[in-house]
Amino acid sequence: MTRRKSFIGMLCLIGALLVLMGWWLFRPFEQEDRVAVIHVEGVITGGRGQGGLFGDGGGTDSVIRQIQSARDDASIKAVVIRINSPGGSAPASQEVGEELKKLRATGKVVVASMGDIAASGGYWIAALCDKIYANPGTITGSIGVYIPYANWEELFKKIGVHGEKIKSGPHKDMLSPERPMTETERVILQDMVDDLYDQFVAVVVEGRKMDPEKVRQLADGRIYTGRKAKSLGLVDEMGTMEDAVNAAAKMAGISGKPVIREYGHTGLWETIFGPSSQSFADVLFGRLLRGEMSGERLMNPTSAPQFR
Repeated sequence: MTRRKSFIGMLCLIGALLVLMGWWLFRPFEQEDRVAVIHVEGVITGGRGQGGLFGDGGGTDSVIRQIQSARDDASIKAVVIRINSPGGSAPASQEVGEELKKLRATGKVVVASMGDIAASGGYWIAALCDKIYANPGTITGSIGVYIPYANWEELFKKIGVHGEKIKSGPHKDMLSPERPMTETERVILQDMVDDLYDQFVAVVVEGRKMDPEKVRQLADGRIYTGRKAKSLGLVDEMGTMEDAVNAAAKMAGISGKPVIREYGHTGLWETIFGPSSQSFADVLFGRLLRGEMSGERLMNPTSAPQFR
């Protein structure tokens, strides 16, 4: 039994040493200039959202961490923000936007790639990128703010529901479905919407370098196709995500086909050893499987696209 334990311990020690040796040998590959791809998908909400077993998603916390990781990674020279979102929470969109500002402040290129839809809060995020790519049929725009409200007072009367509440002030239960909104409350909420709208317009003016009055004319809440948005100055180019990646690489001074680091897809290796270890694992196991471990290939890495 003692010998068996010693044998297992020795195997573990050898395995750990091999991992450390491999890490050291393959470190140069992590310094290869890369383009990061970060996905913003679904309704934009703050916080962690609903996560899976090996990762989290659904909230902006995950997106923000990915942006910060790309910002701190010296090998990442450009970032593509792939947006498939109808919008969502204004504060959550603002938080992502602020992180993009910090990312751009480091000198890294940030390009937005719009998928099926990048509207409202999705456009807010796109407007803070260096360049925006969209497909001709992309749905975008919807620059504006609204607060939904439903009055169920008559329904409650019909079904015999009578609610009571004790409140600290006259406006504490604004937007309550149990009663109609007062005119004073309507003014308060409209002022709030107008303030958020002004913030949205300011973001578009700053990001797109457009005249404020022109932005206000376009920002009446309507949606645009990608092609129409380009003609109005809300989008820069028509193109796919691949086009956006290639453009980002060119803007960042990366020659040839860019190596891609795609965030948001956590592998088992990364789950166990942490985010930075995934690059090593991709190089080691990916190239072993492709038969690219010859001396020439190791000294001169292939320029073909590699999703890491």
